[in-house]
Amino acid sequence: MATSLRSRLGELASAFAASVVDAIRGSSVEELFAQSTTGRPSLVRVAPSGRRAGRLARRSGKDIAGVIDQIVDLLRQHPKGLRAEEIRSALDFEAKEMPRPLREGLENGRFTKSGQKRATTYHLKGAKSAAGASKRGKRTGVSRRKPRATNRGPKKDAASQDASTPSS
Repeated sequence: MATSLRSRLGELASAFAASVVDAIRGSSVEELFAQSTTGRPSLVRVAPSGRRAGRLARRSGKDIAGVIDQIVDLLRQHPKGLRAEEIRSALDFEAKEMPRPLREGLENGRFTKSGQKRATTYHLKGAKSAAGASKRGKRTGVSRRKPRATNRGPKKDAASQDASTPSS
């Protein structure tokens, strides 16, 4: 009984598939595209963000300079500075788009940085930042230690010390 049900379902499925194929073959391409939801065939899968995955397109020096200008404008609005991920999200860039503009902006002196790794904060050149100062205060290059005494008397070498000690 189970085999007769299975064979009957198989026959119905085959007949249905054959009628669907006949309906598709009998219609025009325009009619098929009109029935789709987008109006065009979806052959290429697009990333959800709308940006292309993989390598970035080559950017010109003018493009990089434009990004640096955007970063400088953003840092003007944030005197305490911003981290790279904050800059990236504010300007709506991908993470892989940021290293070159940040590096060139630092090299050109458009802005400065403090901190290391993920704690690196970028500041506008010449801007005073509360985040850049340490708890002890900024070092001014002047040593706070007392200078070492340089004249401790003549040094005696090992041979003169042995000669000066009496032998017993």
